[in-house]
Amino acid sequence: MKKLQIFFIAFLFGNTILSFASTVDTLQVPSIAMNKTYKAAVVLPNSYAKGKAVYPVLYLLHGAYGHFSDWLSSTPNKNTVKNLADQYNIIIVMPEGETFSFYLNSPVNKGSQFETYITEEVIQKIDKTYRTVNDKKGRVIAGLSMGGHGALYLSAKHPELFCAAGSMSGAVDMGTMLGREPNDQVIKLMQPVFGDQSNKPELYEQNAVLGMVEKIKTNKLALIIDCGVDDFLIEPNRELHRRLVYGKVSHEYTERPGAHTWEYWENALPYQLLFFSKILKNNGTLIN
Repeated sequence: MKKLQIFFIAFLFGNTILSFASTVDTLQVPSIAMNKTYKAAVVLPNSYAKGKAVYPVLYLLHGAYGHFSDWLSSTPNKNTVKNLADQYNIIIVMPEGETFSFYLNSPVNKGSQFETYITEEVIQKIDKTYRTVNDKKGRVIAGLSMGGHGALYLSAKHPELFCAAGSMSGAVDMGTMLGREPNDQVIKLMQPVFGDQSNKPELYEQNAVLGMVEKIKTNKLALIIDCGVDDFLIEPNRELHRRLVYGKVSHEYTERPGAHTWEYWENALPYQLLFFSKILKNNGTLIN
C-alpha cells in the first residue's frame, strides 16, 4: 500500500511538472513570395497559457544542411531551447531556411526568397497567431553558422524589425566555402541562390556580412557574436570583430573553446539569451 501511495504521488508530481512545461507548436507558414508552405517550430514558455500577457520573440535560425527542427532535435540536451523559453519567458520561433538559402532573396530563383519569407511572412504569421510584442522592442534574432549570417544580414537590412541580433559560429564570409569545400560542390549547393553565377566569388563578397559594417553601424542594433577557437570559421569572425572595432561599432564578441558542433552551440545559446534578456528588459518588454 505504501509503495502504491509513493507511486501515486510521483505520478501526480510528474504530471504537474509536465502541465507547466513549455509547449512546442509546429506551425504551417505559407509563402506568397515562393508559392509554397514551410513549417516553423514555436516554443511557448510555460507561463504563456496562464494569462493574457504579450511576449517578446526570439527568431532562432538553423545552419546549412539543416531544417527548422534542428535546434530541438540536434542539441545534446533536447530540452535546451524549451528550458530557455521558460527561464526568460520568451517565445522562440525556429523557421525553415532550407539547406543553402543563406536567408537571402535569390536574384535568379523565385523559389528561394528567404529574406522576404522571414522578414515579412514568418513574422507576420507569428504576430497574428500568438500574443507577441508586435514591435522591434520585443523582437530579437540569432542563429548558428548559415543562420548566424542570416541573423546579422536580416537585422542589418531590416533594423525596423529587431532590437538585437546574435551570431554563433556565423558564416559571415560566404566565400570561405569556396576555399574549404570542393568548388564544384559549393557551386552546386549555392545554385538555388546564385544560379549559374554560383562560381563567381564577387557574388559571395557582395552578400557577405563582412561588407555590411557601415550599415550595421548606422542601425545601432545590439549585437552579440561568438565563435569557437577550433571552428573553421574563426578567422572570418575575427575579421568581422576587427572591422566592427575599427568602425567603433558597439558589440559583444567572445571566443570560447569548441568547434563547429552542436555541443558548442548548446553552450553558446544561453549566453545569447542572457544578452538579449538585458536588452528586452531595458525595453520594458521582458516579462518578470
